[in-house]
Amino acid sequence: MGGQSPSPSPSPSPSPNPQLTQQWLSSVLSQRGPSALPYSEDVKWLIRQHLLSLSEAFPSLQPKTATYTHNDGRTVNLLQSDGTVPMFYLDVTYNIPIIIWLMESYPRHPPCVYVNPTRDMVIKRPHPHVNPSGMVSLPYLQNWVYPSSNLVDLARNLSHVFSRDPPLYSQRRPNPNPNPNPNPNPNPNPNPNPNYNFTPNPMMGSAATVRPAIPPRAYPPSPYGSSGGRIPPSPQRHTEDPNEVYRRNAVNKLVEMLHADVGALRKTSEAEMEGMFGVQGVMRQREEQLSRGVKELQDEKEGLEQQLQMVLTNADVLEGWLRENETKLVTMANLDVDNAFEPSDTLSKQMLDSTSSDLAIEDTIYALDKAVQEGSISFDQYLRNVRLLSREQFFHRALCAKLRAAQMQAQVATMAARVSAQYVM
Repeated sequence: MGGQSPSPSPSPSPSPNPQLTQQWLSSVLSQRGPSALPYSEDVKWLIRQHLLSLSEAFPSLQPKTATYTHNDGRTVNLLQSDGTVPMFYLDVTYNIPIIIWLMESYPRHPPCVYVNPTRDMVIKRPHPHVNPSGMVSLPYLQNWVYPSSNLVDLARNLSHVFSRDPPLYSQRRPNPNPNPNPNPNPNPNPNPNPNYNFTPNPMMGSAATVRPAIPPRAYPPSPYGSSGGRIPPSPQRHTEDPNEVYRRNAVNKLVEMLHADVGALRKTSEAEMEGMFGVQGVMRQREEQLSRGVKELQDEKEGLEQQLQMVLTNADVLEGWLRENETKLVTMANLDVDNAFEPSDTLSKQMLDSTSSDLAIEDTIYALDKAVQEGSISFDQYLRNVRLLSREQFFHRALCAKLRAAQMQAQVATMAARVSAQYVM
């Protein structure tokens, strides 16, 4: 069905002017208001450098702006690189048309890459890295690390992966007209671009000749700032205006200085924020300590108020007792101290008499000690009286011990009788 395709030669492509690309990116990324691109201000400089490096390494991948539609229906104006990446297949260089979308979160998150087949191309199914919709999934995208990952390494990775397994094939259906081809050109492929010619694919069968085709995309020139946002190729100029060169260099220098100042200001602000965060942490700790102190003081205040209430209650009780017994002071004026307290039983009366006699003898012996020291009595008389008093005191103390034991037995018996009476009831 299909013969051997000749070896293609690389098609020349006009190299865009890097200065125009740089100026266009600076203009687009510096826009404000409704037409501003949805990228963070702190990463716009890095996005600009990524796109410039990509256009220098792969001149066919030029930046532009286009409308991207999300799965939920939202539309947003984003940057993209639309062009081709080289693919080395069977020692022949082909070009894979791709589109690299820089999403809103770029470069902190990876871009979205799609293969962009033309009408005479089909996506290989199944392909390990390209789904039927053309979306590319690579380990480099899955392991994207900010800020080291970039578009140049991504494009090189795409070229390497596609060289091992081409994602696109050129499909050419046979001509139903059996008339001989009057064209004397021996090339059976009517496409004049040699990059469209590939070896046949046996998996497609005899119905169509499928060739891994990736032609370089030819874009018509468009004026600067036109719809689509493509950077136009600059005309070849042998000389440049010195004033223009000076102005361009001055603008670039000012942009670089501004970026450096913004970076320094950001670092200073971050350091101040870290300091404020530290002060905030210390203040929170002190707030917790003050809260605990206030709570402890409130608890102590409540305890003191309870004690004060108890003291006031006891004072009221004592004042009431004094008012009740104030009339008894008159009758107690001639009260005998010895008869003020009466024992409750016989054992208590004997204990009271023995204890009082013991203490009286103790006072007498003390008085005799003083008298002998002062010489009021003779030493012999002192010894005779002390011997008699000590003997009497010994009997009183022995009696107190027996009475104490008897009282203990009586208390035990009384308690036992009360317990037995409770059980009986």
